[in-house]
Amino acid sequence: MVARFIIALAALVVAVPANAQSDLEKGFAGALRGCEEWVLNPASWADGLGPFVSAVGLGDKMGLVDSVNEAVLPPRELRVANHYLRINSTADAGYILVVSDQLPMCHITGGGGSDLQPVVESVLESADFQSRWEETEKNAQGDMVSTTYRSREEPAFSIVISRADEPGQRLDRVQVLATAMIDLDR
Repeated sequence: MVARFIIALAALVVAVPANAQSDLEKGFAGALRGCEEWVLNPASWADGLGPFVSAVGLGDKMGLVDSVNEAVLPPRELRVANHYLRINSTADAGYILVVSDQLPMCHITGGGGSDLQPVVESVLESADFQSRWEETEKNAQGDMVSTTYRSREEPAFSIVISRADEPGQRLDRVQVLATAMIDLDR
């Protein structure tokens, strides 16, 4: 009886996709890389998206779409010559990367049926992210936390990443929002 329970429990654990969390992490990390690549290396997309998509490293998980829902658009003043890239990380969760070919900016929105808060925190705490970005400010308001980072490669380039401050809080709406821009006055 106990042996059957252990076998059944093992089968259940195997049935849960072990890579679901890592696919979400890869998607968010890829959206961040895409943001950096688009803004800091315009040559990667100036003659077509092939080199850009290759540099981001998500393959067919990322693709250009014609339009997106209003909820995932950047602030109005950044809605200039935008292009929309959908990143399908899992069957029910992913990210939208909005870029502009006229403004040095990008905007990332993430959501879906999976809790992205632990995913986002994992990516932000990773050695890879921290090697490229330096935290400069952190603010909390309600159940949200926003952190500002400055690019180590280009100090005039910064990103604000907002997300829930604890797991399980925002499954019914946008779960992560990030906007990055180069400060041209700097």
